[in-house]
Amino acid sequence: MPQPSRAPAQPLLHTLRQWLTGWWGLLLFGARLAVLALSPSSWRRSQRRLMLHQAYAATMPLLLGFGLGSAIMAQVIIRIVLATAQSYGLTGYALNVLVRTLVLELIPLSAALYTAVRYTMPAAEQVRAMRARGLHKAQLAQGLDPLRDTVLPRALAGVFAAITLTLLAATITLLLTYLNLYGFSTWGLTGFVRGVGQVFGPVIVLIFALKALLLSLAVAVIPMRPGARDGAPGADLNHLARLLAVVLLIELLSLVGNYY
Repeated sequence: MPQPSRAPAQPLLHTLRQWLTGWWGLLLFGARLAVLALSPSSWRRSQRRLMLHQAYAATMPLLLGFGLGSAIMAQVIIRIVLATAQSYGLTGYALNVLVRTLVLELIPLSAALYTAVRYTMPAAEQVRAMRARGLHKAQLAQGLDPLRDTVLPRALAGVFAAITLTLLAATITLLLTYLNLYGFSTWGLTGFVRGVGQVFGPVIVLIFALKALLLSLAVAVIPMRPGARDGAPGADLNHLARLLAVVLLIELLSLVGNYY
């Protein structure tokens, strides 16, 4: 009897090997950036000036648009939650629901994705264009490190921008929540602070901080990673797919930590 062909398994193994190789290369790239970020040579005077410039360029153009968008989204969700809670006589739980839904879950995710779309992915395109024009080879000939002098400042700027947008949106949301609950008065401030503090226990604060940091690292590092298919059709989609997969994993882990 003829033996079954094993040829169909070869493309599957090849695809799996490429998939694992891609993720391993991403981990190595992130580790290299982490080592450079902790290296004293990356923080000399000229490098600090470049990093400050990139942080400003990454953050300032995003503040107004993201702040307004966050305020509108927060106001709509706050009104929906308050109206629903009042109709069922559950107004006492509205603050807890709003803080957990908006501040803990939606804000870090939206800030990270907004940073990726508006800064880190366009910045990664600039880096790949420089590499295609051979500017990285010119930097090497001058004794410079392209990863340290070109990629690292943009990656750290992306981290800074994502965390800054998260803090900005969280502040706006808490302010709007208080105004919707108590209006322009201070009589509810003690109860509001107590209610927010009951949500932000030590474990929740740690999970929130880790989530914001990991999301910012994901959107800053993954688009910057060089690949053999850079410039080929579908290369940008490949970076985006990896980014969304990591963001989804971080979100799932944070949900498990917060509610299980």
